Amino acid sequence: MSPPGVNAQLRQLIHYHLDNGFLENALFLASRLHALDSRNTDAIHLIALCNLRLGRYKAAHDHARPKGNQQQHLGCAYVFAQACLALERYDAGAQALEKARGCWAGRNHWNKHSDMSRRHVPDAAACYCLLGKLYNAHGDTKKAVDYYIEALKLNPFMWDAYTDLCDLGAFVRPVNIFKITPEMLAAMSHSVSNGNGAAHAFTSQESFDAKNPFVSTPDIDPFNPSSRPGGDIGLNLGGSNLLSKLNGSIPATNGNTAGSVYPGVETPTSNGQNIRDEDVMMGDIGGPVLHEQGLDVPPPPGRKVRMQPFSGTEEPPKMRPITSRSRLKMGMGSESTDATEIPRPIGQNGHKRTVSGHSTQHVNAASLDPTAAPPRRSVRLLNSITTQIRPSSSRLAAATSRDPEAKERRELRKAKATGTKGKSGTASTVGRVVSGNRKPTIEISEASSKPDSRPASAAAGGALPPRMGPPSDPRREQEALHWLLDLLLKIGTGYAQLSRFQCAQALETFAAIPTQQRDTPWVLAQMGKAYYERSMYTDAEKMFLRIREKAPSHMEDMEVFSNTLWQLKKETDLAYLAHTLVDQDRLSPQAWCALGNAFSLQREHDQAIKCFTRATQLDPKFAYAFTLQGHEHVSNEEYDKAMYAYRCAISADNRHYNGWYGLGEVYQKLGKYDVAEKHYRAAAQINPTNALLAVRIGSVLDRMKKTQPALVQYITALNIDPRSTLARFRKAQIHLKLGAPMDALKDLEYLKDAAPDDANIHFLLGRTYKKLRDRTNAIRHFTIALNLDPKAQQYIKEAMESLEDDDGGDWSSADER
Repeated sequence: MSPPGVNAQLRQLIHYHLDNGFLENALFLASRLHALDSRNTDAIHLIALCNLRLGRYKAAHDHARPKGNQQQHLGCAYVFAQACLALERYDAGAQALEKARGCWAGRNHWNKHSDMSRRHVPDAAACYCLLGKLYNAHGDTKKAVDYYIEALKLNPFMWDAYTDLCDLGAFVRPVNIFKITPEMLAAMSHSVSNGNGAAHAFTSQESFDAKNPFVSTPDIDPFNPSSRPGGDIGLNLGGSNLLSKLNGSIPATNGNTAGSVYPGVETPTSNGQNIRDEDVMMGDIGGPVLHEQGLDVPPPPGRKVRMQPFSGTEEPPKMRPITSRSRLKMGMGSESTDATEIPRPIGQNGHKRTVSGHSTQHVNAASLDPTAAPPRRSVRLLNSITTQIRPSSSRLAAATSRDPEAKERRELRKAKATGTKGKSGTASTVGRVVSGNRKPTIEISEASSKPDSRPASAAAGGALPPRMGPPSDPRREQEALHWLLDLLLKIGTGYAQLSRFQCAQALETFAAIPTQQRDTPWVLAQMGKAYYERSMYTDAEKMFLRIREKAPSHMEDMEVFSNTLWQLKKETDLAYLAHTLVDQDRLSPQAWCALGNAFSLQREHDQAIKCFTRATQLDPKFAYAFTLQGHEHVSNEEYDKAMYAYRCAISADNRHYNGWYGLGEVYQKLGKYDVAEKHYRAAAQINPTNALLAVRIGSVLDRMKKTQPALVQYITALNIDPRSTLARFRKAQIHLKLGAPMDALKDLEYLKDAAPDDANIHFLLGRTYKKLRDRTNAIRHFTIALNLDPKAQQYIKEAMESLEDDDGGDWSSADER
């Protein structure tokens, strides 16, 4: 049978290893904890959490499933849902979180995480975001959007929820998302009031005694760990050593309860609910909860406690004196003994006694912790400072006015404040009236200048808290939040515009971001994708090259970079990029896409297909790899395989317009123009700013003899992108068919200047001049076309021989990829 404190010590060690990244150690210790009590929900949660962090999703799923499907343990339900997301068991994960809604609804941990405080349970925003991911993967877009919106309402910094909303095609208004909400202001003001050292007034001494876990009442035995309330963190009150835990430290404030008795330190509690974290998180555990609420300090050594309650006449046990060398030096005369001892624990009557034996039922806020050492000079100075910060403490005044000794203590404080350093006799004599008053004549400057005086811990109540700086200024904190939310607003606006393929607007928005933030891999990648979508491949290449310079290990969006180099026909650069990416991470789908593009550019289509297939094996949701695979099958004229690849791309991402475009291209090659038009229009509905899609729709309409609607599509394409030479060329062809050679000539003259080496343009110019009865210019452009493309000699000579005829056949020497 293990001692009572083993479970708590193991839990602390597991969280220590989790926080420091030693996941294997954490799993090993979690296995020990689980072996001690396999029914303990906390042990089940921790072993499931360790497996989840290690990527062992099936093990995490199996461990968390018994308790995850029940409502009693939020931690197990959350880990179970995360494992279900990884294992593609979306419905089961969503149901588990829905069942546990009562445990997380109303919780908000925004502004509660820091390097000294952790929350080991999720809040409502995290649960809503995970539910959104589960329903999104399950295919229920409407529920996913609703849950993402709920997550962003509670926490606008849920970037995942925002980007997923944009990727789903939802119309978002970033200005309504990235703003300070009243809940955030309330949380900020609450954290400021807890962190700036201000005194917290108590309603009455009786109510404090009812809440104080160190005051013995018939319902609370402070020396029996098994009967402590869940909020009691024992003597682990912060600090880096046992001394700070026993002398001068204070436990954390509840965060949502007015008049908290332990100001200055946070404990993870629910917001908006009267539920303790350990009740929700730990389930049916037994024994004390030491350090479970996330304070980043190692636990104190186990101390011996007396399990039987104390009687009113029995003297409580004395604790072994533990103090620093500097405090030993501070003792003077008979006070040196008092200075080195921890004051006696409180008896069952809930009162402390002074040296003279008088009861002090009403105490000030600085002496509420009976395990702490008697108040020092610094404590009284802190009390005077906090009194100036919050002078109107009516409840405290009401409580102290009924105390006959409170007035005497205030007078004593005034006398000491006005006394000089040399006048030590009277001050020390009067100071003996108060229990544990040590050498009150030592000035703060003298005490702080001692080299061996130990600095106060982060949660120490006997010195000024270290967080009295910037966090105590609400205006400064609001200014920082405004700046951060304004930055996220700009980045989020650009991302939303890019997700709607408004590339020009997105580029303008990203350009307005501060240079320091703009020159980061993520923002540069978004700008590169925007340039790529606009077919501005040279500019896109510049963006991705800057990413390679700043962060050579960055892998995200490198498939777009490889496509850019493919479009620019840079074989050497593309081969080097593929080689570098594969060396960096052979298990990354982006690396295999780059390698496949390198083989494709060298016209080794079979090797390219193998590379793209490997990319889809590594990430079955990588839609672009399926699309590239389909393009290679089209090059090999394997249309059935190409259609399968494009359908896989659409299945992986329904808004991947390239997959719809690929299907339309296959049906067009098969002569099924009506089906091809449907797929092209589906792609255009997703990406209405792509001129090529409008051109493709016009081409199939032209093939179906719908000449006038085809002309409308070409005009639409030119409105989208006036630089589109293909749209202008097709428009000139339609004008020539409709008997408007002068309109065609305007577009062709523009194209001749834009692409003087294109044989198609010169051939069409020859036909146009033939319609206009301009024989000289017709022969001239036919000859230029023949020189540029000798393979089309047959078509060009036929056109030149029939110059007297009014019509000639359509001809094109190259087909667009």
